[in-house]
Amino acid sequence: MELVPENFSQEIPAKPRVLLAASGSVAAIKFSTLCCCFVKWGEVKAVATKSSLRFIDIPSLPSGVPLYTDEDDWSCWQRIGDGVLHIELRKWADMLIIAPLSANTLAKVSLTRYLHDFVQTLFRMLRLFNGYWFNFCQIAGGLCDNLLTCIVRAWDYGKPLYVAPSMNTFMLNNTFTVRHLNTILELGALLIPPTSMNLSDGDLGNGAMAEPSTIFTKVMLTFTPSPANDGGRC
Repeated sequence: MELVPENFSQEIPAKPRVLLAASGSVAAIKFSTLCCCFVKWGEVKAVATKSSLRFIDIPSLPSGVPLYTDEDDWSCWQRIGDGVLHIELRKWADMLIIAPLSANTLAKVSLTRYLHDFVQTLFRMLRLFNGYWFNFCQIAGGLCDNLLTCIVRAWDYGKPLYVAPSMNTFMLNNTFTVRHLNTILELGALLIPPTSMNLSDGDLGNGAMAEPSTIFTKVMLTFTPSPANDGGRC
C-alpha cells in the first residue's frame, strides 16, 4: 500500500465569490433564477437598486443569499474605522455581475469616463496644479448615488465586471446607449449581449436580457482566478 506523505494536504478549491446586482428593469423578475444558477458554483451575495425591487420576488431568493439595498450601505457605520458596505462588498467579491443592467444605471456608471475627461480638460485649461484642484479632479469623475453605483465606482478592474443589458430596442439602439456601452467596455467590463424576443412592452426586437442560464454559462467559462481575485481572501 502506498502511504500518503505526512506533509501532503489536499486543498479544496475555494468557491468564487459572486456579487450579483440588479438594476431597474422588468428583467429583474428573473433575478432570483439568476441567483439560483450561481449558488452551487459560487458563494453568492446580491445587491438590488431601489427601482429593481419592484420586480424582484424576494422570498424566492435562494436561502443563504443576502440581499443588500441602498438603505444598508451606511446602516452599520458608527465611527471612524467601521467598514462601509460598498467598499466591503468590493473587497469581498471575485466578480461583479450586473443583470439586468438598465439604461439608467448604464448611463450613471459610464458617466465616470465623460466627467473625468471633462474635468481633466478643465484642469489643463486653467493650469491650476495645486493639491486642491488635483483632489477635485479625482473625486468629480463619476456619478455614484446608490449602493450599486458606489460599488462600480470603487471597482478593481483586475477583477471581472460582467454586464447584461436589458431595455427597449429603441433605447438599446440610441446613440447615447452605444456610447455608454463602449465607455464601460473600454474600462474593462465584459458584455453579455441582449437577445431578440417579445419585450415587456409588446415590441418585438433586440433588448431582452440574456437568459440566466446563458449568463451563468458565460461567466463560468470565462472566469479565471487572478491575484486580484485572491487578494480579499482570508
